[in-house]
Amino acid sequence: MDDIQQICFTPSGRQYKGEVGDTLLQVAQDAGVAIRSLCGGYGQCHQCWIEVSEGTHSKFGVDCKPENVSGITRLERQLIEENPKYQGKRLACQTCIQGDLVIDVPEESQEHLAYISKKNAKQDYNISTTIELVHCTLDEPTLDENPSASENLLEQLQKQDIQATFDFSLLRELQPLIHETKGVLSVAVRDNKEVVAVYPQGEHQIIGAAVDIGSTTLAVYVYDLATGQLLFESSAMNPQIRYGEDLMSRVSYVMMNKGGDKKLTDAVRTKLTEMFHEACDELKLGRDKLLEIVLVGNPIMHHLFFGLSPVELGQSPFTLATREWLDIDAKELRLDLYPKTRISFFPLIAGHVGADTAAAYLSQMHIMHNQTTLLVDIGTNAEIMLAKNGKVYATSSPTGPAFEGAEISSGVRATHGAIERVRIDKDTLEVRYRMIGTEAWSDEEDFKKVKQKAVGICGSGIIEAIVSFAEVGIIDQSGLFVQSSAPERFSKIGNTTRFLLVDQGEQSIYIEQVDIRSIQLAKAALSAGVSLLMDYQECTEFEQVLLAGAFGAHLDARYVALLEIIPSATEEVVTSVGNAAGIGASMALLDVGNRKKIIDAVAEVIKIESATEAKFQDYFVDAMKFSVSPIKEQKINKTRRRRRAS
Repeated sequence: MDDIQQICFTPSGRQYKGEVGDTLLQVAQDAGVAIRSLCGGYGQCHQCWIEVSEGTHSKFGVDCKPENVSGITRLERQLIEENPKYQGKRLACQTCIQGDLVIDVPEESQEHLAYISKKNAKQDYNISTTIELVHCTLDEPTLDENPSASENLLEQLQKQDIQATFDFSLLRELQPLIHETKGVLSVAVRDNKEVVAVYPQGEHQIIGAAVDIGSTTLAVYVYDLATGQLLFESSAMNPQIRYGEDLMSRVSYVMMNKGGDKKLTDAVRTKLTEMFHEACDELKLGRDKLLEIVLVGNPIMHHLFFGLSPVELGQSPFTLATREWLDIDAKELRLDLYPKTRISFFPLIAGHVGADTAAAYLSQMHIMHNQTTLLVDIGTNAEIMLAKNGKVYATSSPTGPAFEGAEISSGVRATHGAIERVRIDKDTLEVRYRMIGTEAWSDEEDFKKVKQKAVGICGSGIIEAIVSFAEVGIIDQSGLFVQSSAPERFSKIGNTTRFLLVDQGEQSIYIEQVDIRSIQLAKAALSAGVSLLMDYQECTEFEQVLLAGAFGAHLDARYVALLEIIPSATEEVVTSVGNAAGIGASMALLDVGNRKKIIDAVAEVIKIESATEAKFQDYFVDAMKFSVSPIKEQKINKTRRRRRAS
């Protein structure tokens, strides 16, 4: 066994080389992965719990075997016996490297918790929900007139013109409740035809949840179904990240690890259930008051949530198991919720255009049906819709994870301490920046009070950095560094040329030549996908460009326009619409009419498969250029090398 081993950390995506015998805490600290450790690694604070993600991880090229870490220590065994929640975890300071590893750092062990922003902007929702609370008093049975409890209940509902059915699962609690209340009841009726809950008569608060299952984050919005008031919202990292940061790596994990699909399904269901429990506890409501849940997500998230194999979505022709709107009771999915809670999932548009895009479409339909509008959700797979004159086309582009900070040498996800804004003075080439978690820019007096050093650069930061490079001539139109522009900031590590963005000594932040290339490939893929739809719609310009999703919300319209990820789009037409998927899910939760509306609308969307379009490659090549740079392509006879293994 070699002494040097590859260690990969999720969810940050950091990779580092460690020596056999090093503790995982040592390697994490060397790699800039901030694991909470109050005692300095002496096993006293018990804060640095991590999880070893066993299995084959094709994204990292790592086969993570149980024997690749040292055995469990007496201290760890004792702590696990005292607190079963640590079962399956290890203390990073007690665990030594014996081979290649993929290590997941849970939220509670991260020194800098992920910055998750999926706030649902205040909306004026139309309220017409699926649940009606009906008050009734049952007839007192006699020897002559003695209907069953369920017959008695349904008869009282019929007197109020409700022809309902009664599920077997409700029978056990019905008679004790009738005895307790003397038959004075409040009945929750779904769709005016199904009894789903029975309570003592009163003004009960019935709630529902809209859920956005993102590949990176989960967002839950809980509403009062009678008033439409937003009562609770919460976001969390999607725990599936430990099995792969991007969608294709998760599909690969399923393909290469027996039972991998079940692990991914259990991970997301367990986390969402915890979030629903948290909402009920905070609102001081029984779980039988959460009766409706509407979910959205991309096709792979959809399939994994329902326990459907995502393997077909990882290979041509990307066949879906189903694309229909689904309604399923919680008991059928064995979720730890009220059995009659209904789980509804938006329809999918195509193999790589999901329910999250359908929900975003619903939220923006009033604009898209009246103007030439481009709707884009930028992620590892950009989902694109173009509406013009009543016709709507959709496609997807494989942008990869670069826009989210992955595959960037100093890249991190949007965490506290991540650089999210960059400005470069065109005369002095001085760099100023702003980090997530502070409003102060690096050249401002208040920044001196910030104790946090930059931990890396996230997606919005890398876009602004590269556009700024182009504007001031640090890169040419082909994306190559112009080293003569600022020779003191350039250096080499091996064959890799890099630019010093932030000087922090050993923790300095650099942008490498290969990082420029990664952004070029991502922006060209997105631009090519948009160009295809423009061809089909005979469109030369947009009245509106709507950027959906958490990442889109962080982008500055000026830099989107200058990067030319949207052909012909100017700064003036680019608008962020925030978490449009969450808004769309909320609309369908609170207004039953929106369900038929989106089902009908999705059926009319024309799907284009970018992978089979001959023009895609031509558009892709054309979009590689950084037109904003004043420097034409340099004539340098030099072979570009791929980034060395870290």
